[in-house]
Amino acid sequence: MKNRCFWVTDSKLYQDYHDNEWGKPVYDDKTLFEFLILETFQAGLSWITILNKRENFRQAFDDFEYQKIAEYSESKYESLLQDAGIIRNKLKIKSAIINAQLFIEIQQEFGSFSKFIWSYVNHKPIINHFKTREEFPATTELSDKISKDLKKRGFKFVGSTVIYAFMQAIGMVNDHTTDCFRYSR
Repeated sequence: MKNRCFWVTDSKLYQDYHDNEWGKPVYDDKTLFEFLILETFQAGLSWITILNKRENFRQAFDDFEYQKIAEYSESKYESLLQDAGIIRNKLKIKSAIINAQLFIEIQQEFGSFSKFIWSYVNHKPIINHFKTREEFPATTELSDKISKDLKKRGFKFVGSTVIYAFMQAIGMVNDHTTDCFRYSR
């Protein structure tokens, strides 16, 4: 049996996510946007809730094509509010549209969102050495800084806790526990 991080349940979906995605460095803008959207919708909820609805989100949000999302009309917004397959939070749905527009602005300014976000860590993941649940921070000085910078640009639902979870998901920080089989990869 594989030794995994303490937070992984016996859910096959959770195990696959942990084993194949979480903490693996992501440099592709489309995937970065997908994680940003999912993390913003997760605010205040459990990650397994989001994972269980991920494919519904993918369908509802045009496969996370940020160019399309940035152009969503009022009627598309209204239809998303009726979609029981996703989290039907007015502010979070609105924020997905706003964040898509701002994501494109960052791409225009920096060449890609990836260049922008990875510049905070000099384009190399931070490798942490956590052993126990108690050692994990909910936020760091860096997630505070990125959160502030994104908020200044107008992004919504990007508090420091959401940003730290985003950093973990996209592999900006390797927070696999030292006894996890994924730690050294």
